[in-house]
Amino acid sequence: MLVIIDNYDSFTYNIVQTIGGFGVEIKVFRNDEISIAGLEALTPDHLLISPGPCTPDKAGISIPAIRHFAGRLPILGVCLGHQAIGEAFGG
Repeated sequence: MLVIIDNYDSFTYNIVQTIGGFGVEIKVFRNDEISIAGLEALTPDHLLISPGPCTPDKAGISIPAIRHFAGRLPILGVCLGHQAIGEAFGG
């Protein structure tokens, strides 16, 4: 299952539609509506951090989730999500 952390960006659902077209199970959560424990309980196979209108430090659980799952899951960041990956690793 792919978990997407939605950073309040309308483009998130373009991503969901595109990836969903490949038959992938997807769960989407806003960046302030799920905890690390909640994410862990889902046992995701992949993590995607969405775009958003803010900076990485204002992207809710995005950076903590990246740090938590780093080295355990493939993680993709799009726009803000990519910036959050850089921020999570000191960039």
